[in-house]
Amino acid sequence: MIHHIELWVPDLAGALRPWGWLLGELGWTPFQEWPAGRSWRHGSLYLVLEQSPALSGAVHDRLAPGLNHLAFTAGPPSAVDRLASAAPEHGWSPLFADRYPHAGGPDCYAAYLEDAWGYEVELVADP
Repeated sequence: MIHHIELWVPDLAGALRPWGWLLGELGWTPFQEWPAGRSWRHGSLYLVLEQSPALSGAVHDRLAPGLNHLAFTAGPPSAVDRLASAAPEHGWSPLFADRYPHAGGPDCYAAYLEDAWGYEVELVADP
């Protein structure tokens, strides 16, 4: 079981808008808050956004070795559609829009989104 996931972001204030909206829509609840970070909880798992003073780069490169994306279960296909439609208003850019909703293959109904710092999320419909 994963205990928590921590993402270092170059602009905490900017990242709170897209991530706070998305996590709230997916049923995550605010958990912790401190000057350099915030976290949200979903069951026993929590996700942290932190603007660490030890950060060495300005943008996450999802195509470099390391984290490519986080995938979240988003409910039925209609919920994925609703989130994908609203996401640009909240700081997310669609990825693979020409293949939506089957960019992950014919058996996967999902939306792929990227924030301004290069973090990708996949919103997967329940089977």
